[in-house]
Amino acid sequence: MAARTALDMVGLPYSWGGGGTGGPGYGIGRGARVWGFDCSGLAQYAWATVGVTIARTSQAQWREGARIPRNAVRPGDLVFYDSNRHRPGPEHVAVAIGRKRMVNAPYTGGRVRVEPLDRRTYLGAVRPGSNDAR
Repeated sequence: MAARTALDMVGLPYSWGGGGTGGPGYGIGRGARVWGFDCSGLAQYAWATVGVTIARTSQAQWREGARIPRNAVRPGDLVFYDSNRHRPGPEHVAVAIGRKRMVNAPYTGGRVRVEPLDRRTYLGAVRPGSNDAR
């Protein structure tokens, strides 16, 4: 299950550009010395473990899969946040573990953690792939 994989990563450091289909890794720029995940790398890894390939960036992940109404979010769905309305696309993605909580790789200096899903910057949710491997 994609949600279970994301939960298993709780505690790892946030690493700008870090991680991907193969799991945690060193990032780029300010994440170059940190082994862990950024938000989209965590999402990509969680889905790769259930055999679903998704894009690497939150903006590209937002354009993939089926859009899901807020009240229909299920574990494994990707939830997106847009904190800069002047720039197209979401700036952040996390993996839902239910309708109220998500696994989030939050920011440089933070660690992967479970947090509330509801935020004022919530943009929407996407269900990657066509299988039911949540």
